[in-house]
Amino acid sequence: MASGAGVERGGPSGAGSVGRSAGGMDGGEALGPVGGRSGVGSGGRLEAGAGGPSGAGPDRGAVARSGGRVDARVRGRAGVRPGDARARRVWSRDFGLFFVARAVARLGDTMLPVALAAGLLEHGYGAGAVGLAMAASTAAFAGLVVFGGVIADRFSTRRLMIGADLTRVCTQSLAAGLFFDGHVVLWELCVIGFVNGTAAAVFQPGVASTVPRLAADVQGANAAIRVAESSSQLAGPVVAGLLVGFASPGGVFAAHAGTYAVSALCLLRLRPLPPGTLAATGRGLRALRTDLAQGWREFTSRTWLWAVIAIWCLYMIAVYGPTVPLVATEVVQHHGARAYGLVNSALGAGTVVGGLFAMRLRPRRMLRAGSLFLCLYFTFPGAVGLGLDVPAVAAGAALAGAGISFWGVMWATSVLTQVPAEALNRIHSYDVAGSLAMMPIGQALAGPAAGVLGADHVLLVASATSLAVVAFLLAVPAIRNLVRADAHPEPKAGEYAPAPS
Repeated sequence: MASGAGVERGGPSGAGSVGRSAGGMDGGEALGPVGGRSGVGSGGRLEAGAGGPSGAGPDRGAVARSGGRVDARVRGRAGVRPGDARARRVWSRDFGLFFVARAVARLGDTMLPVALAAGLLEHGYGAGAVGLAMAASTAAFAGLVVFGGVIADRFSTRRLMIGADLTRVCTQSLAAGLFFDGHVVLWELCVIGFVNGTAAAVFQPGVASTVPRLAADVQGANAAIRVAESSSQLAGPVVAGLLVGFASPGGVFAAHAGTYAVSALCLLRLRPLPPGTLAATGRGLRALRTDLAQGWREFTSRTWLWAVIAIWCLYMIAVYGPTVPLVATEVVQHHGARAYGLVNSALGAGTVVGGLFAMRLRPRRMLRAGSLFLCLYFTFPGAVGLGLDVPAVAAGAALAGAGISFWGVMWATSVLTQVPAEALNRIHSYDVAGSLAMMPIGQALAGPAAGVLGADHVLLVASATSLAVVAFLLAVPAIRNLVRADAHPEPKAGEYAPAPS
């Protein structure tokens, strides 16, 4: 889900962006979790997907193993061996288009909250109205993303994503027109937000399942997208502020519509993906229920998967949920809005660094390594809770950003490479929905808890809880011992491990 006000990062894919901006609701750009990819077969070995990188031909990165041997069927079709440099390729024409689509859309999503707040305040509304307009998108996304996963298994994900983008081009253009005309009515913006959230719920599962189709190196692709999204997150509020200052909030909405148009154009130019990846069981309401039930069985059959989501719910309630509003309040009250901007920039820079680390490091046990990096997050709420000065808080934010970003890449890559292609869309939708549902609870409890204990004490509790969450993750054998899908088999006693290529 699951990278931070957005839906994408609301899930284990990274709390900073889970979804990314609540106003944009692009869903998981959340890096969430068929064709052309590696999937785990029922026999415990990786099976080749139908299409390769760029959606054409066999997936060179798909390597099937049985007892440590490369499956002859895959060797014959793909012509690669484990560790072959070709299997680590990230960049291609189609992945480049997808990369641009995600980066541009993320830029627009991070511009939207600034425009929404400035526009509504300019027309006499208060902070509650801003929150309500954003909540309309969040509620629609959280409530419908599970069904979006089922829909993605029934139709072409590429066409669904293009349709969702074009829908949001229309809605954001309409919003721009309302602001340009001076006719701003809250309920109309809430309806627009709800439509945007519904479109995001249809779009998000496609994001999750497209990455393995376009890049043989799933981890490298996830890291590259994470770096691009983090960079966009740094630039978006600045661009929005300039547009509001030199034009109007309506200009930001128009620019946001343009980012969706660019995303749709990039997706339109992708080569069509093989139709064999669709996994619907039939038509009608009964088939829909069957698909949902099958997705749930796939989800609960993997201990490492549901255990991470369960633990992440605690993280969202006790750590990320209260940290976001209370850090904002404490830093602005004690150091000013400019200092909060600096802290946010440090957090964004840290996520870029974490993404770069994820490009280079290839741990055998990805969730174990990601959990250890996640330890860094305690420095952010801890620094604010202890009342440290701005440079120390900014340093803590940078470390937190690096930790959450690295964890997000490790988690997203694990889901994308360990889950069968035919179940990936639905499982990812359960991932995003389960994690995202807990975020507003944590945010809602932050205020009352701060009133009773004090904001500084709540942040210190959040800091300690973040370390406890890491301990919980590492305490589950299925999580800490999960081996990456493309790892060499461990040598038996008296054998040497194969040298990396």
